[in-house]
Amino acid sequence: MKNIFVGNLSFGATEGAVRSLFEAYGAVDRVSIVTDRDTGQARGFGFVEMSVNADADRAINELNGRDLDGRALNVNEAHPKTDRGSGGGGQRRDKRW
Repeated sequence: MKNIFVGNLSFGATEGAVRSLFEAYGAVDRVSIVTDRDTGQARGFGFVEMSVNADADRAINELNGRDLDGRALNVNEAHPKTDRGSGGGGQRRDKRW
């Protein structure tokens, strides 16, 4: 099983369009386009899961840079999300007495 990152998607890209693009290289188990949790607007990237690693590798090699809806896709193997701490930049502690 290989998880593939697909970046630089147009905001109008659908899961169906991404699925059909990848199905030319093998069976696609899952497609998810990431959306903003507040607005529901697509964020311009998503993920594709393929069971056969050789098919996934071929899809990555052939689809990276390929045009979809006027945008060159950024396609590569997804890596687990790393822990980046609190993400807030820390607390500000100005003590003005």
